[in-house]
Amino acid sequence: MDAAQIWSIVLTSLTLIVALGLAYRPLGDYVARIYTGERDLAVERGTYRLIGVDARSAQTWQAYLRSVLLFSFVSVLFVYALMRLQAVLPFALGLEAPGEALSFNTAVSFVTNTNWQSYSGETTLGYTVQFAALTVQNFVSAAVGVAVAIALVRGFAYRRSGVIGNFWVDLVRGTFRLLLPFSIVAALVLLAGGVIQNLNGFTDATTLAGATQSIPGGPMASQEAIKLLGTNGGGFFNVNSAHPFENPTPWTSLFEIFLMLVIPFSLPRAFGRIVGDHRQGYTILGVMAVIFAASTALLTWAETVGAGTAPTLAGGAMEGKEVRFGIFGSTLFGSTSTLTSTGAVDSMHDSYTALGGMMPMINMMLGEVAPGGVGSGLYGMLILAVIAVFVGGLLIGRTPEYLGKKIGPREIKLASLSILVTPTLVLAGTALSFGVPGIRDDVETTSIWNPGVHGLSEVLYAFTSAANNNGSAFAGLTANTPWFTTALGVAMLLGRFLPIVFVLALAGALAAQDAVPATAGTLPTHRPQFAGLLAGVAVIVTALTYFPVLTLGPLAEGLTR
Repeated sequence: MDAAQIWSIVLTSLTLIVALGLAYRPLGDYVARIYTGERDLAVERGTYRLIGVDARSAQTWQAYLRSVLLFSFVSVLFVYALMRLQAVLPFALGLEAPGEALSFNTAVSFVTNTNWQSYSGETTLGYTVQFAALTVQNFVSAAVGVAVAIALVRGFAYRRSGVIGNFWVDLVRGTFRLLLPFSIVAALVLLAGGVIQNLNGFTDATTLAGATQSIPGGPMASQEAIKLLGTNGGGFFNVNSAHPFENPTPWTSLFEIFLMLVIPFSLPRAFGRIVGDHRQGYTILGVMAVIFAASTALLTWAETVGAGTAPTLAGGAMEGKEVRFGIFGSTLFGSTSTLTSTGAVDSMHDSYTALGGMMPMINMMLGEVAPGGVGSGLYGMLILAVIAVFVGGLLIGRTPEYLGKKIGPREIKLASLSILVTPTLVLAGTALSFGVPGIRDDVETTSIWNPGVHGLSEVLYAFTSAANNNGSAFAGLTANTPWFTTALGVAMLLGRFLPIVFVLALAGALAAQDAVPATAGTLPTHRPQFAGLLAGVAVIVTALTYFPVLTLGPLAEGLTR
């Protein structure tokens, strides 16, 4: 790596850090005001009347959960119906309706904030489905994640309360006050950067070789903004953010990275403000930032020192990278999209080196908590904080407490069940893909393009991405098959909503408690010692769970080269 490359990495990193630092306090405080304020906007009051909601009526955790599940179920039906009716909708571009299995998989994917796509966007879906079904879910699925996170934060902040807020109010406020205005601004910036926004359909163009090529258009900037700001992911075009219509220049690529990170990295500030202790927010932020920096550095190192004649001559492993952005532009985007729940890509993770390709997997296996998806990253990190406090309590021999709340058997069981959901889905899905003879034959002959240990890595990546609601893919796996569309759809559903069940139950249990006064034996949770314990718990839990299967896939491939 020469001096110019090092200077570029430093300048890019500093620009991103400064931008996120400037946004942290004002955005975090604004989010806290959104969910703690008493006044409603006129458009919000109209929405409450339309759906029959009393904005002043708070819900128990059970009622909050029922509202989340009901809204999500109706959303799945709505998206599925639009996809199946695509052929008769306006702006269908002459495209047929996707099949039943693909429609189910896609509906589940976008409602769960996963945005896994087993299809080529520009040749499968018309504009009406894109903006009326998928873009709408980009807003509301992200708003659901923030609502659940705020409900858990209220659990820590409330005292002897049987309620944790009102889901419908949280959903509406998150959409109208946070996601919608910021996505409008982001879309305008992307338009200025060259991202397209039109309803032109396909345009025939003559190439330099004299052939005819159909160039797709579409309402790209508006969807790109919310898919990144809401950490949804996916892509309007098949090659995602490597497409020049989605991501024209290096500065738009950096801006897209900023969009993925800005809300998740600001939510710890909102957490600290709502619980009345900004130091707690800084602790969570610090752990997120350290894990993010370490992951990005390791991935960049793995791709920069890639072994082989071609990587040596090219100055690094350039296979699968977008040459406009270079190695660091690709690895920074890759780390960001897999450490959040975005799943957007500007390079092909399947073409990374073996150890480099393992890093995006590990990012998702950590639970996407550094900083994680919009909302889901914060509540995932708080669940890990509860585990860390429990471990600390065992070390000092007293009942663990976090933010004045005792962490008893019920709380630790709910936290443990929450973090066990995704590993169970990932390992079970991967095992069934190779352990059931009929399924294995289909997977090996139809889906896997690269047999051997890399093929195992492709399947492992797919289930890791689905169960963690990420949506990125290794790009070497044909997933539009009956087995994968069904199995990955189930993994997305359970990976999204089972943790939400346990998180809301934990929020209800914590809200019902009174505050416990701090004593000399209370473990301080705002100091570097606890931050180190929290980071260690996140890494160790992941290592103990996934290390055996990683040794069969990317580690085995990396060590044999």
